[in-house]
Amino acid sequence: MLMPHPATLRTLVEEYESLVAHDGEGSDPQTARRAQDLAYTLCVSTGTRDVRRALEVARGRLAAAQATATAELCGNRVTLPKDSDSHGPGTSGYAALHEQC
Repeated sequence: MLMPHPATLRTLVEEYESLVAHDGEGSDPQTARRAQDLAYTLCVSTGTRDVRRALEVARGRLAAAQATATAELCGNRVTLPKDSDSHGPGTSGYAALHEQC
């Protein structure tokens, strides 16, 4: 599966969350359509079918990417599990970062 660049994924998550947060303020049809488009793109980008799950997966991938980048800056190499969607000890990008630095 192709994976979007972390910056692209972060932009999608931030824009979607911003639109949803302001949805209760009487959004117009154009804003609602943009939120639907972003939800679809997030699902496709994460290989999921539900936007809530897509956001979870996206956040996990962003955390792992941040941990890897930070560890590389510290001069360490972080090896994350192949299944970045799993939950449990040692699978968090945050945990991997703090084990290394």
